[in-house]
Amino acid sequence: MTPGARLQAAIDILSTIAETRHPADRVVDGWARASRFAGSKDRAAVSELVYSVLRHRGELAAALGADTPRLLALGAVALIDGAGHAGAMALADGARHAPAALAPEEAAALRAAALPAADAPASVRLNYPEWLHPEFERAFGADLEAEMAALMERAPTDLRVNLLKGTREAAMEALAAENVETEPCPLSPWGLRLKGRANITGLTTFRDGLVEVQDEGSQLACLVAGAAPGEQVVDLCAGGGGKSLALAALMGNRGQIHACDTDRRRLARLMPRAQRAGTRNIQTRFIKPHILPGGPDADFPDLEGKADSVLVDAPCSGTGAWRRSPDARWRLTPELLESYRVTQAEVLVRGARLVRPGGRLVYVTCSLLPSENEDRIAAFLGQREDFVQLPWQSRWPDDLPVLNAPPGLGLRLSPARSGTDGFFVAIMQRKT
Repeated sequence: MTPGARLQAAIDILSTIAETRHPADRVVDGWARASRFAGSKDRAAVSELVYSVLRHRGELAAALGADTPRLLALGAVALIDGAGHAGAMALADGARHAPAALAPEEAAALRAAALPAADAPASVRLNYPEWLHPEFERAFGADLEAEMAALMERAPTDLRVNLLKGTREAAMEALAAENVETEPCPLSPWGLRLKGRANITGLTTFRDGLVEVQDEGSQLACLVAGAAPGEQVVDLCAGGGGKSLALAALMGNRGQIHACDTDRRRLARLMPRAQRAGTRNIQTRFIKPHILPGGPDADFPDLEGKADSVLVDAPCSGTGAWRRSPDARWRLTPELLESYRVTQAEVLVRGARLVRPGGRLVYVTCSLLPSENEDRIAAFLGQREDFVQLPWQSRWPDDLPVLNAPPGLGLRLSPARSGTDGFFVAIMQRKT
């Protein structure tokens, strides 16, 4: 593909994302599968430009005075990649497969474009919706700019070593034998971080179940949640089961994990992963989204008041994962955020019914927003006097260095402070 053809492909992908509001990774993958003519370098270049636009959309729109996919892509070439307006305009020459020549108003906008200055609002310079600024300011205070800048960076690829199959050292050796260089993650005792790029799912080390793809922050959430051999554990919002698999390894295949979800398709992906991992203590359970207030939970007649631990990995805004899904920041709306808060309150109430006296209710989100984290816990505890929040440090292994986390009973991880995706973990114990 010529540089102009790559630019036009990126414009087409961005147009599809804008029109359908489908996740960017799905649209990019669909384009790659349909574009057999594109080589690996072409696919990488097109993908890089698409994600550059999505990461910098706020400042590019401000610089250009418009947010059309075509101008945003040209602006990214000119201002982010450093080609300048002349270099970007040269790619839009109307040649075969390249963008059509710029209209006079487009050319004028591109020539006049300059990235926002230091005195521009943080939401513009750091590319997040302005309506979320009070939430981020409350979450980070003086660290807001550093944290939001970190959310614009590319996330590393982290692996979790499956301790049911081997040690971290053995996994590093196995990956090295397949020409994949890794290093230990700074915080997780199970984590490995890729030094470059690799097709992980095509590796024998992956197919044999020795490693799983899992961000270090998610690994730490599982570590703090904890699960002991022999316990009865409910993963209430299991999805594809990444956290269930991590907990199963902690439990050494002893005890039982009930992995539950309201989406059969997502849940169906868990058991093949469990078989690959050598996990034998997971069973899946499809559940309905809602229960009748005050009545029995028909999906859990055997587990009410009996679980040692209930993990509520709640549906959320995903703001903590914006490094991986930069387009998600532009899809989030106040109405969607409010719907997540409602669901979070519902799943906390539902999970609490399953916890035995003395057992734990663990609430996890990949959100950075206090309204989805601390506020949800405060509201829950205000209604349930039979639960008390435990400090996260009480569940942290004694043989590991204490995390550099903000003060508070709940654990908050974030890209700038901990180098991970953003996560929140709160641990509550039911009184005996």
